[in-house]
Amino acid sequence: MRGGGFGNRGGGRGPFGRGGPGGGHGGGRERKRMFEGGELRMVMLLLIEQEPRHGYDIIRELEARTGGAYAPSAGVIYPTLTLLEETGLVAAQASGAKKLYAITDEGQAELDKSRAEAEAALARLEALRKRGEAMDMGPVFRAMTNLKAVLQQKALDAGNKAQLLDVAEIIDEAARKIERL
Repeated sequence: MRGGGFGNRGGGRGPFGRGGPGGGHGGGRERKRMFEGGELRMVMLLLIEQEPRHGYDIIRELEARTGGAYAPSAGVIYPTLTLLEETGLVAAQASGAKKLYAITDEGQAELDKSRAEAEAALARLEALRKRGEAMDMGPVFRAMTNLKAVLQQKALDAGNKAQLLDVAEIIDEAARKIERL
């Protein structure tokens, strides 16, 4: 998973490259991914085991478990659900315009083999929520969500490259100011 949220071990890659606004390999802290290897698949199976779910339900549940600090994108969740369905670990039923996913016997067997790993990953999410609550990160998460929404809208409305370059400069300047705090 790239960008977004806490926790990328993909080398800390983001709008500033490796290592943060300073670039390069040194100076910046590298962050861990939220989920390693097949952990997300197992966490999704664990959530679906609890009750059949839509993809959006999974996104919201994971976001709730982190207190808003992390919400996986639809671009991560839906392809993973498709993979789980194609490998026979979940079965999808049409539920209006959405698909409702339920765990299969194969999925249950796979989850049982990796339950400790899935539960440990969920515990990390809970720890992230508790850390955020202790630091009262709510206003920061709200501001980040607001910034993301505005940026997405500007990108959709972008008719001129100069305006996008101005937006990038504003974000870079904000990052520099935050780094100096």
